[in-house]
Amino acid sequence: MDRPRLLLVGGFLGAGKTTLLAQAAGRLARLGKRVGLITNDQAANLVDTAVLASAGCGRVEEVAGGCFCCRFDELISAAQELIRRHRPDVIIGEPVGSCTDLSATVLQPIKRLCAESFRVAPFSVLVDTRQMRKLQRMRQALDAPRPAGLPDSVLYIYEKQLEEADLIVLNKCDAVSPEELAELEAALAGRFPGLPYRTMSALAGDGVDRWLQYVLGDEPAGQRIAQVDYDVYAEGESVLGWLNASIHLGSAGPCDWRAFALDLIGRIQRDLQAREAEIAHLKLQLAADGAHLAANLTASDDEPLVRGSLPGHAAEAKLLLNARVNLGPDALRAVVERCLADATGDRLTARIEGLESFAPARPRPVHRYQSVV
Repeated sequence: MDRPRLLLVGGFLGAGKTTLLAQAAGRLARLGKRVGLITNDQAANLVDTAVLASAGCGRVEEVAGGCFCCRFDELISAAQELIRRHRPDVIIGEPVGSCTDLSATVLQPIKRLCAESFRVAPFSVLVDTRQMRKLQRMRQALDAPRPAGLPDSVLYIYEKQLEEADLIVLNKCDAVSPEELAELEAALAGRFPGLPYRTMSALAGDGVDRWLQYVLGDEPAGQRIAQVDYDVYAEGESVLGWLNASIHLGSAGPCDWRAFALDLIGRIQRDLQAREAEIAHLKLQLAADGAHLAANLTASDDEPLVRGSLPGHAAEAKLLLNARVNLGPDALRAVVERCLADATGDRLTARIEGLESFAPARPRPVHRYQSVV
């Protein structure tokens, strides 16, 4: 069997990586390609894994408990398990959104140590052109003055992700004006001369085929290594409160599950806004009777995006909730538990089956290469 293509898709929290993975997997499957997916998170109960699995995007493995760089052996084991069981033509991995230095700690080691197992594709880094309103976050990363929001150490991670990309992908381009997009493209060309980029709307599917054609071609992978200050990097991860929860919901009668999801995410959003705690990403999935509903929010002042539906007669549902917020983990947990109690009220019962709220530990990669392999 030919070596499968290994494709990593990076980018900051909320950039649209999971949406792109779902689009790519579906398109490759229609071309007769077998696809394996590997998700990654600091803890278990990851919404992205459940969303991809429920969408029938291919076989999904999850690496939890740390970034790919810190769980390198688990990443390789997950990829090899996909190969052993499902013989994929393409394996797509989605690193943690707050992770950077992936070229030095993941791509170079794979090229050196696993060349007989994988063909590594160019490393794509997604940028959400809508997430910070009118390109604000991108301008922050390109040395322009930034508004209040996420701390400088978090934005440092965002910038380092761009510096190590083989390909920058400007996502959600249908949500900005042509003039704003042109301004962003010019800024990228000035900051990263010669670095290729693509524009797309992963949600609409526009530009996905063109991106796939590039990354599955013969372009070299892992051609850039960023110089990363791990003290600043560690601070940027640690200032974000990280919460993953799994909750069993029960209803004594018919329930409008969509309305419940919007009410819950809205309550959490308003509570965090009152605290001036910037949301990096807030997402949930509801599952019942084989149906699924997902909702996500990528900025404190944004509108939630809801996809899917649940039957109103469903008496039980499983709720997965993930939050990444500029707030201490204890305070974040208190916000989520209070909003959950208010949203369920007397209509629903809620039993927390698992909940982790923490600040990520300092990244300690298994490998780090100083030069391109």
